[in-house]
Formats: sequence, C-alpha cells, structure tokens
Amino acid sequence: MSTWHSVTLIRDKCKGCTTCIKHCPTEAIRVRRGKAVIVDERCIDCGRCIQVCPHHAKRAVCDSFDKLGDFVYNVALPAPSLYGQFHNLDDVNIVLAALTKIGFDQVFEVSAAAEMISDTTRRRMRSEERLPRPVISSACPAAVRLICQRFPRLIGHLAGHVAPVDLAAVLARREAVRATGLPPEKIGVFFITPCPAKATAVANPVGLAHPVMDGALAMTEAYLRLLPAMKAVKNPPQIAASGIVGIGWATSGGESAALLGESYIAVDGIENIIKVLEDVEDGKLPDVEFLEMGACTQGCVGGCLTVENPFAAKARVKQLMKFLPVSRSRMTDEIEALSHMDTPLSHMPVWQFDTDMAAAMEKHARIEALRERLPGLDCASCGAPSCRSLAEDVVMGFASEEDCIFRMRERMMYLSGTGDAEQYLPPPFREQKK
Repeated sequence: MSTWHSVTLIRDKCKGCTTCIKHCPTEAIRVRRGKAVIVDERCIDCGRCIQVCPHHAKRAVCDSFDKLGDFVYNVALPAPSLYGQFHNLDDVNIVLAALTKIGFDQVFEVSAAAEMISDTTRRRMRSEERLPRPVISSACPAAVRLICQRFPRLIGHLAGHVAPVDLAAVLARREAVRATGLPPEKIGVFFITPCPAKATAVANPVGLAHPVMDGALAMTEAYLRLLPAMKAVKNPPQIAASGIVGIGWATSGGESAALLGESYIAVDGIENIIKVLEDVEDGKLPDVEFLEMGACTQGCVGGCLTVENPFAAKARVKQLMKFLPVSRSRMTDEIEALSHMDTPLSHMPVWQFDTDMAAAMEKHARIEALRERLPGLDCASCGAPSCRSLAEDVVMGFASEEDCIFRMRERMMYLSGTGDAEQYLPPPFREQKK
C-alpha cells in the first residue's frame, strides 16, 4: 500500500537521463518510456534525486503558508538548521521574533525538544545496560526508513524515541491550549522543515500511530518571508529555550556530542550511512556505543530545502553556539512518557516476490538465473539501476529482458543473420576489435 511522499517528479522537465536511478539508495526509481518513475514502496524521501537531477525534474512538496488560515492560532516549530541560513546572525531571538510577524502566534523551538531527547538518551545509555550496542539514533526519518527496508536486523538497535520535532509538536500544542483555552483542533502546529523526509514524516510519522502536526512548511519559503521581517526586529524578546546542546543537532555530530561520551560515530550522507550500517551488521564496529545518522551532507543543514551551502551553514551554527549556554531545557518524567514511540518499528519488505513461500523461492531462482545471463555492467541503460534490479523487474512483469541493450544486440544479430549489430550500440559498449 503506497503512502504520500514529499518527493515527486515533474514529468515535463524529466529527460530520462538515468542520473537519479544511479544515486537512489533504495533503487526506488526506474526510467520507463523516457521518463523517471518513482516506486512509492521503496522511496524513503531522502531527497538525493532532487540534489543530483541535472534537469530539476524532482521536487519536494510541502504545505502552503495559506494553510495557516485554517486555524485560529498557529505555532511555528523551527528546525535548528534554520539558524544557519542567515548571514551575520548573532541572536536566534531575532529569527524567533520574526516568525511571529509572518503569521505565527507562538514559537516552540525544535532544538528545545532535542535537548530533552539528548537528556533522556544519555540517562538511558548509562542506566539500561541491556540496550543493544550500538544504539542507533531514530531522529532522521530517512535513515530509520532505510533501516526498516534494508537492515531489518538492526531495528532493535534504534533508540526508540520520537524525533525531536514530534515531541516539540506535542508540547507546543499543549502549551497553546493552556495559554489560549482553545480546543486542540483550532490550533495549527507547523514544522519548518529542511528536507523532504521530515515533510513526509509530518503526514506519515515514524513510530507514531497518528500525525501530531498540521503541516510542513519548506525552509526555503520561510527564509524568503523571514528576511524582511527580521530587518524590522529591533529589540527581540527572549524567546529562545535551547542552548548549545539543542542547536548543535543542526549539524552532523551535534546529537552525539550531547551524549557527553566518546564512543560514537556521526555519519552524514545516505551513501555513507549504508556503508556504516553494513559494517555494523557484520560486527565490524564492536566498540561503538552510539551511532548518529543524518541522510543529508553535514546533517540537517544540508537538506535540499535549505538555502545556504551546508558547510557555510554549519560554520554559522558553530559561531552561534559560542554565545549560548550549554542547555536550557531538561527532560521531566511527565515529558519522557511522551517521548517514546507508540507504534513499534518493523521490517518494511518492498516488492515481496510472492506471499507463497514456494512461489517466492521459484521467482528468486529465476531472478538469479537471469542475472547471470545479463552482462553485470550496471550501466542503467535499461532504465533500472542495476542488472539485478532489471532481473527483478523482468520476473515481476515490469520489464522485458530485451530492455538490456546487450540482450537486444543478440536478438538483432539473430534476426539479421549477419552477426553484426555493434553499430547499434553506444561506443562505450561496443566490443573491442581484434
């Protein structure tokens, strides 16, 4: 059953160039009839295809600011990566105050909830000796969905708490209800997201039975609205409720540093995450206590819905942190009860060969046999990312064996009787003349 995804294709711009299928970490894209096709069941909304598409044919869909008009009272949840988008910013309160000038009545920092999550994770790792090592962060929804798809044996290693934005949303709504007396459904809670994975998680939360937010707003659009509003802020009120620990989550290594330990690895970039998870599965990292994962380069500051270069944004966040206290928000017993996932994570098998075991094994054997007959170049000319994936597509009825140009060459040679079909292949694939 497919779910809504933030990452979508703009068909008119797609040239069928196969760049996206070569970079998709879950092989969720095919090129068919000259256009890319995204397989919903495999997509984890990491946004890698958006970043690499030379024709800008992929985009992240978020909610419109017009949706704020559906509610009586609106709360903004700014991601800490938002602070790294502005030049010469020396006080986060300027950004927070400006948010109240562009349609929001209240602001609740996601970085404050991040400090609470860091607090409880730190205490759990010290007190619960049976936690499997390494404990894997569950903050990045793209990374969590990747584990549920490709590394199901590691699901038990996930920390099991909700993402900071989910906790922030619950706390913000409660606070707004107390402050206004309005019923919860009259209050709109909106996340300002740096990436499509978190936009998707707003509608389809990871580890939660029901959404806790009313929408996700693209950081790119919020940035354009904030620039003029920030210029009008002269003496901002002290709204900030987070310090170094929370704002540090914006960049790779920030979550790990907040645990005050040394045996951790912080990994950014979806390809790097896959390599490290493979090593964890193989038992090659026995000394690692905690594994932080961010699908985007340099962490959330590298999301494809941000404005600034991720390396420059990281430097700005680091500069901001120099003038902040270590932490401003702590976890309480009441809040900790809200921080746990209410729906257990489970394996998400994609393109299951068959519900019948015998039939599935028969299809698997056919896939392996076909893969052996294919050239093994993984050139993507067939519209699939690899020869293995083409074999799967053929057996599952989504493609033809002759989609492979090498198989087509053999077919043409047989039909023509000349034995010469090399001229119809692209130069890199022609056989070398003796």
